[in-house]
Amino acid sequence: MTFDWKSLVETVAPTLATALGGPLAGMATQAISAAVLGKPDGTHDDLSAALESATPDTLLKLKQAEQDFAVKMKELDIDFERVSADDRKSARSREEQIKDSTPKILAYAYTGGFFAVLATQFAIAVIGINIQGSLLRSLDITLGVLIAIMLGVKEYYYGSSSGSARKSEMINDALKTKKENNG
Repeated sequence: MTFDWKSLVETVAPTLATALGGPLAGMATQAISAAVLGKPDGTHDDLSAALESATPDTLLKLKQAEQDFAVKMKELDIDFERVSADDRKSARSREEQIKDSTPKILAYAYTGGFFAVLATQFAIAVIGINIQGSLLRSLDITLGVLIAIMLGVKEYYYGSSSGSARKSEMINDALKTKKENNG
């Protein structure tokens, strides 16, 4: 079984991960491949192997690729926030219309899993159990993925903070403009 590199990308570079799930998947994969492998045409297995043994430098390159990708998307006038908001709205509407409880069940299951992994890692640290590095890495990756999922659950049910940040920025800009105009 190959390493699930897309889960790592979700944690480190969520914009690229979002693009992987849509019509821009090819562009996102090329950006990830160029950053991690130094070539835009890496295979799934190449990416899996490279990201399984990712160093902090590799993760930094991945984060930089995400920022470059976001700039390119802005140049192409693609608004991921609007796409994400529309997607959440559609999912919520579907849930309301057909009375589907699956999202709630998954949210509770992921929350339980998150706290179970967190408690396991805490117990290992407190008790002082020595475990294999590969098992510890698996727990760390699982916790990272669950954190990303928990953020998604929070956004789904409560909205994202990016909208609030954008509103605050607009208010500050308006106040600054008003102050400048009033002398």
